[in-house]
Amino acid sequence: MSSITSRSKAGHGEAVLICVAAATCLALIVFCAPLTTASATVASLGGGVALQAWVLSAMPLGAAAGLLCAGAMGDALGRREVFIGGLWLTTAASALAALAPTGSIMVAGRILQGLGCAGLLACGLGLLAEAYEGPARARAARIWAASLGAGVALGPLLCAILLELSGWRAAYWSILALSLALSILAMRVLPVTRGQRQRVDYLGSLLLIMGLVPILAALIQVRSGVTVQVAVLTALGVIFLIGFILRERQAANPILMLQLFRNRDFVSATTGAFASGAGVLAIMASVPVILQQGYHLNAIGASLVILAWSALTAVTALFSGKLTHGLAPRTVLIAALLGCTLGQALLLFIREGSGWESAIAGLVIAGVSNGILNASLGHQAVESVPADKAAMGSGANNTARYLGSAIGFALIAMLVAHGLAQGDLFLGWDEAVLTSVGFSLAGLCVVFSLKPPKANQG
Repeated sequence: MSSITSRSKAGHGEAVLICVAAATCLALIVFCAPLTTASATVASLGGGVALQAWVLSAMPLGAAAGLLCAGAMGDALGRREVFIGGLWLTTAASALAALAPTGSIMVAGRILQGLGCAGLLACGLGLLAEAYEGPARARAARIWAASLGAGVALGPLLCAILLELSGWRAAYWSILALSLALSILAMRVLPVTRGQRQRVDYLGSLLLIMGLVPILAALIQVRSGVTVQVAVLTALGVIFLIGFILRERQAANPILMLQLFRNRDFVSATTGAFASGAGVLAIMASVPVILQQGYHLNAIGASLVILAWSALTAVTALFSGKLTHGLAPRTVLIAALLGCTLGQALLLFIREGSGWESAIAGLVIAGVSNGILNASLGHQAVESVPADKAAMGSGANNTARYLGSAIGFALIAMLVAHGLAQGDLFLGWDEAVLTSVGFSLAGLCVVFSLKPPKANQG
């Protein structure tokens, strides 16, 4: 079991929190890097709609593929080591993306960035769980959730400013510098942790990656119709994912304990995270694209508008404990998903002839709701699993979130491109919004159906 001495907890708790929160913020900056720079990136690399979809989806795909393995490595080998390794990989991957001469190299760099950030996201909450207990742990989880919103707020704006000043590659050089600085900080302030020294299920990790990549590729290719290529990619993905499930049932030290799905709180948190990624996160993060293409805002203007969502997400997550005091976790999760769904639906007011102001109501409502949702999911991800599997719980929750966002981005890019091809960009946007609402409603229905035993209700 990973452990930190009580003296380390007392002396380094706040330093650990600052380091973990900053690295989590960085991971979301990496996630958001292409939101205001995708058009310039794709044009520079000579790509089209497919490349844009891959640039948007590659990082969350890499994160989803690596989070469970990173969580298992954190539990087995030590969370500090995996966390720092993730920062170093993010540094190297950012250099690859910044230097990318072709679209394929760029996508590879983005996938590797996702794998690096997986180490930060999977082990960050676990490090906080070791450094804090009781109410202090809940406070740390809220700050962690606020750092998610802060990254989403800062990422598009920072990258937009760098785009205007020096081109899209400057965003990746800046991420490299931030990753390098945090690597040095982490080595100085993170206390030494001791893992269980168990074997990590690398085969399971490989099967998961080999299952997710062709599934996402099929989603991107299906814009041209259900072709033989789409069918083959889908079949390959399904076969490898079935292999992953069978492997996890047999492995002595699986990266995902399938018996966790017998825990209703774990299932609720995981489902909520997937719905959050495919629903509110994917569609809200796509707003800058529609503002640039539909209303001809520049990258900085579009990133300022989206602050109505991202900044509120960060602030609300920070104060979510007071806002939801006395409410049952299930009640908070349902209310937050409802609020996100309403905010998403209001994005249907983004139409031809209206202005960027038409997005504000949906952004504000979704921002408040998403902040509460992030804090709730972050806390439940750790609390719904055994203490020595905290990194696995966090990894599973974030895997669901980033897998959802990768799928959401791919579908949104396809639907918007389809509308544009028909000469009606906003028709494609309406279809994308409704698809995101469908994901949120589906998640809401699952969470609502998972009623706790009567003794635990309320």
